[in-house]
Amino acid sequence: MAQTADATLGELGEFALISELVKIFEGDEHVLVGPGDDAAVLRIKHGHVVVSTDLMVEGRHFRRDWASASDVGHRAAAQNLSDINAMGGTARHLTIGLAAPADLPVAWALDFARGFAEECASVGATVVGGDLTRADEVVIAVTVLGQCTQAPVLRSGAQPGDVLALVGRQGWAAGGLAVLGRGFRSPRVLVEAYRRPEPPYAAGREAAEAGATALIDISDGLLAEAGHLAEASGVAIDVRRDAFEIPEPLQAVGAALGADPLQFILAGGDDHALLATFPDVASVPAGWQVVGEVREGQGVTVDGGEHDGPTGWTHF
Repeated sequence: MAQTADATLGELGEFALISELVKIFEGDEHVLVGPGDDAAVLRIKHGHVVVSTDLMVEGRHFRRDWASASDVGHRAAAQNLSDINAMGGTARHLTIGLAAPADLPVAWALDFARGFAEECASVGATVVGGDLTRADEVVIAVTVLGQCTQAPVLRSGAQPGDVLALVGRQGWAAGGLAVLGRGFRSPRVLVEAYRRPEPPYAAGREAAEAGATALIDISDGLLAEAGHLAEASGVAIDVRRDAFEIPEPLQAVGAALGADPLQFILAGGDDHALLATFPDVASVPAGWQVVGEVREGQGVTVDGGEHDGPTGWTHF
């Protein structure tokens, strides 16, 4: 293994690397055929199958000098597991496509796989297959399959009179990214939040069972995701500034960078917190924070007015 880990992908070769990667991913009782064939074969007992795909491109979504291979693995898994969470479901199985330069160290690929597997294990999900190819930079494509035992919660169900609620850390990853972008590594808690998000994995199903009318995970920014809910549901959403307590690390970064720390919360992504609408305050589960309301109309406002700052990440 030491000699293998010291090699590059080009030196080791595709099939030898696949053999090493397969050792990292364990199957479960639902996997009839796992890695090694043309396709995986899974069984499902009841409910709905939920599927999502995400891409991560080096230099666009991550930098190897800002995060370890294991960190990138955790992040790649987390953003996909969170998509199933945002439907009120539970992630079960994933496939990974990895494109990488031939001179990428094998150790990086194996550490990435271990981080990915660890994040998946935190929700009881397993990797059942994937693909490898050569590219000029690292590109990661992940497909996740999950299960909803109740009707999936869509973005399109919000109604005027509903309340908007949030669960999970929000703005921390954005603060960490801002710090890294300036060449610093502290506050460490924010940098670590960027490197390894901590999505509230149990909260999606909890929201569905509590009667959430619409649900989304915050990948690209709270206001941006609220906009997706508003557009899909044909409603207006108003977010309240005074609903947010700004944690000390974000205050410190805001002061150091001359930025409004609330913008990290309103426009930051990559924490994968959940944003949902509920019929009333009484139906909001414990641990969720009411941050706004749904109204007649369209679009997103902050304190009843237009927001003059950024709303979130754009991919193009």
